[in-house]
Amino acid sequence: MPEHSTGQATPAGERVVALFAPRLLDPSSGRVISNALIIIRGERVESVTEDALGPAKADDPRFKGAASFQSIVFPAASTVLPGLVDSHTHALLQPMDAVTSPVLHKSQAYRAIEGVAGARRTLEAGFTTVRDVDSEGAGFADVALRDAINRGIVPGPRMFVSGNPLTITGGYMNLLGYSPDITLPDLGVPTDSIAAMIAVVRRNMKYGVDLIKIYTSGSLPQVTPDFEPFSQFSVDEVKAVVAEAARWHKDVAAHAYGGVPARNAIEGGVRSIEHGLFLDDGIIELLVKKGVFWCPTLHVYTAEPGLERFGEAFMDAVKARHKKGFQAAIKAGAKIAFGTDAGGFEHGANAQEFRVMVDHGMTPLQAIRSATVVGAELLRKEKDLGAVAPGHLADIIAVDGDPLRDVTVLEHVKFVMKGGAVVKQQLPEPARTAG
Repeated sequence: MPEHSTGQATPAGERVVALFAPRLLDPSSGRVISNALIIIRGERVESVTEDALGPAKADDPRFKGAASFQSIVFPAASTVLPGLVDSHTHALLQPMDAVTSPVLHKSQAYRAIEGVAGARRTLEAGFTTVRDVDSEGAGFADVALRDAINRGIVPGPRMFVSGNPLTITGGYMNLLGYSPDITLPDLGVPTDSIAAMIAVVRRNMKYGVDLIKIYTSGSLPQVTPDFEPFSQFSVDEVKAVVAEAARWHKDVAAHAYGGVPARNAIEGGVRSIEHGLFLDDGIIELLVKKGVFWCPTLHVYTAEPGLERFGEAFMDAVKARHKKGFQAAIKAGAKIAFGTDAGGFEHGANAQEFRVMVDHGMTPLQAIRSATVVGAELLRKEKDLGAVAPGHLADIIAVDGDPLRDVTVLEHVKFVMKGGAVVKQQLPEPARTAG
């Protein structure tokens, strides 16, 4: 019975949870471990025993002194795997906000309440960690939501947030088409000089963000007929933002559809490219060479309300280009991180991204890795996230069936544990809870 353990002494007085999983998927290796006994003490995994003879008992001498003991047995048809990571969400955004601007019709307080509801749905869907890239005009409500979750005030995933994004005057995340005679709020912060960009980075740091978001390309209406996106930041400007963020030990995520904006972002040193609708072979080669991550967010371009205003032919062409780039990136070995743009569609429906990734050429294992191993690496949290292993945070989910055969089972998560605490349990017999 091979056992992997932290090798540390067991502290007394902590809560112990023992999970017995007939099938445990290790996304890193692709192995399915049979009859795994997972011991969780406090918020972290203490040990994982392969080919265990059966569930742990409360009288096991290893658990002497534990404050409480809980034993959970998963049905034979279940697959247990690490909690999922969505690397591109918008907790303060709702689907209809794409049609009616939220900064004109909702208070930030109301949007924060919407965010609380969405965060709970996201967690219960099995996404125990999210990277939230842009509050979409809700100021630092994403920081507040993150902190409220961390303090146990409201339930939700572990959040890494970016606060207010950087854009330019007249660019994406501005309210365009309104009278110049009235002052309106913007979805992002216009920054028209390097000095202004550095000032906004510093202000974001002051109020507690985890990363910086920049818009190096414009929006879909600003794309030329030959699919060249509007460029908003030069290489030197991106480098200045990246350098200032690095002083604070933070990374930069860049909204970039392709072309010059994507090249400028990559050459400027960003950690990730978001969306990348029109990445060509040259950009993908550069992406791989520089080790930059890509969050393609495929599903949202079918699911978001209001896309019909661009015309069916245009959107079909956009999705075809996106698919082609995605397939080329898989072949090139790019670091593709699972990202959904949730908020553009309903929070909690994040797992629908998996079926599109697989339909577009990923294997189910590659797609699962993108939402576990790769997501953890993007966040620089490989020692905490993305695996059910000793020393890692006990973020664990379970589904009915085998996601390596049918990735859509991840759309129906039955069990969620975050940091050693069970937050969702819909297990049929023979699940047992004791103690």
